[in-house]
Amino acid sequence: MYCYYHGPIPSIIGNLTGLSYLLLNSNNLTGQIPSSICNLSSLEALHLSENKLQGRIPQCLGNFSTSLRVLALKDNQLDGPIPTTFADCNELEYINMNANNLHGPLPQSLGKCRHLQVLDIGNNEIQDSFPNWTETLPELRVLVMKSNRFLGKLFSNNLKNDNILPFPKLQIFDISHNNFTGYLPDGYLKNLVAMENVKISGTEERKSLVDPVTLVLKGSARELVRISVTSTLIDFSNNQFYGSIPYSMGKLNSLIYLNFSHNMLEGKIPTSFGNLSALEQLDLSSNQLHGEIPLQLTQLTFLSSLNLSSNNLSGPIPTRGGQFQTFDNNSYMGNPELCGYPLTKKCRDFDKAQPISPREDDDSEFLDTFTWKAVVMGYGCGFIFGVILGCLALLHGRPAWLLNIFFGVRRKI
Repeated sequence: MYCYYHGPIPSIIGNLTGLSYLLLNSNNLTGQIPSSICNLSSLEALHLSENKLQGRIPQCLGNFSTSLRVLALKDNQLDGPIPTTFADCNELEYINMNANNLHGPLPQSLGKCRHLQVLDIGNNEIQDSFPNWTETLPELRVLVMKSNRFLGKLFSNNLKNDNILPFPKLQIFDISHNNFTGYLPDGYLKNLVAMENVKISGTEERKSLVDPVTLVLKGSARELVRISVTSTLIDFSNNQFYGSIPYSMGKLNSLIYLNFSHNMLEGKIPTSFGNLSALEQLDLSSNQLHGEIPLQLTQLTFLSSLNLSSNNLSGPIPTRGGQFQTFDNNSYMGNPELCGYPLTKKCRDFDKAQPISPREDDDSEFLDTFTWKAVVMGYGCGFIFGVILGCLALLHGRPAWLLNIFFGVRRKI
């Protein structure tokens, strides 16, 4: 709400007990969030984002209203821990605390928010292991934990239960810029059913989640003002993951953005990536991937951004896909064994591997035919000339001029 308020939030605001919506975002509010806000027991939306609020978040914000659906505190200067008092049977659908100075662990009481669709705690100082209890939140669509101090390995607690899939509705999974390690969590990645075969009706396409979420796309921060039900993203970049990329990820054919850059991943790029038919941005840079770039990637007709730089890839760059001809050197630099367009390094059999245009094919066929005819004519003429010379030699007793031409010998007289 752009009213350009400034100064602290007055504690008297707690007297407005019948208030349903408090929207004070994008102002110049300072000071602390008054605990008197917790008197607003009928509040459905508390929106204090993009101010200069400081201090700790009142503990009572977790359970002061059973009607609260939106808690938006992003882009402030809040510090301290996240409240641990989230109540059972609350109605919270949206929590955004991005871009503050919050620290401590992520409270497990958030697991009681069974209606939660968006949990964005990115760009803080939270130190914890991966909160695998989030996989049981049945409505969760957006999980943003980027740029914190999370560490350890990712694993699922529910893989033994075939009836309960982890993250059944997750569409945006951003844990970039942390200290996670271990293998990529195949148990999660192969079961993200909300990123498979998404079929959207006209009314569903217009739906959006309740508020903007800021993501890093193409290397720069971008705010998704409307998070459509079709938005799909996985960003595990800038961690310490190792091992190979799971082949099973090829099932996620509604995935739009994939970033595994700046890890320690090995092995080859899975050929199953050719099934990611909706993919628009792919970043696998700064890993230890090897082998050739799969030809199957040329099937990705929506791919507009590709970064495979700083790996150990080798062989020719595929050029048979229209999209691959639009990528420049920056997509491939730092792979000494890669060759072919757009790099200056030529491939040994590069010409054979490239598609030939119809005109080039016609010219090549003409040259091949011309060369074949010339060779046949040469052999024929040489044979006839040799027969004539042989006959002359026999009839005239090895004439001197013939010996001189072929052997450099003069006949003695």
